[in-house]
Amino acid sequence: MRDSNDPAPIVSESTGLPATGERNVSTLSDLIDYLEGLSGRTPLHELMKFLARLEIDPRELAPHVRFSPRGYVRNLVRAGPWYDLLVLCWENGQRSPIHDHVGSSCAVRVLQGVMTETAFALTPNGRIKAVGSRDLPAGTVCGGQDFDLHQVSNLQDGEAELVTLHVYSPPLRRMGTYSLNDHDQVQMPMFDEFADAAGI
Repeated sequence: MRDSNDPAPIVSESTGLPATGERNVSTLSDLIDYLEGLSGRTPLHELMKFLARLEIDPRELAPHVRFSPRGYVRNLVRAGPWYDLLVLCWENGQRSPIHDHVGSSCAVRVLQGVMTETAFALTPNGRIKAVGSRDLPAGTVCGGQDFDLHQVSNLQDGEAELVTLHVYSPPLRRMGTYSLNDHDQVQMPMFDEFADAAGI
């Protein structure tokens, strides 16, 4: 796991982690049962472990795979007081704004395609700078929380689409978005409609 002072917002785990006496979460139904039982914020490392262990049947999530040429789409799978479970769909060339996850832990599993993630950090003069970029293939699990800054993009060759599964605990209701060109941070509300998205 990353150190709390590490500016990189995303840490990765490969799929197939062995169970070590912890709660057995191996199917989407198991994950939803676990999330429904939450009574508070789930630690990021737990969300990542659960997503890494999932055996996902694409047919289960097929009703939630919807794209838009206007921008990436947030498709709600299930929600509760302490979580949101979403499928995000990205056409080729689409990307999120540079953003944080204030007050929420966010774990992501790449379901289809290759996700490009660029991490950012605040500079001494109050601006932001990129500190690294990486390509995460299908099956990769990553996560970020609070003031971790990153941007997600679909930069694959040709017309390849990207599909990602996201768990937020608690639900992400506001997030900060950032610009490379100025000092301003904008607080963006996240709406329950879960339609064409402005952020993740």
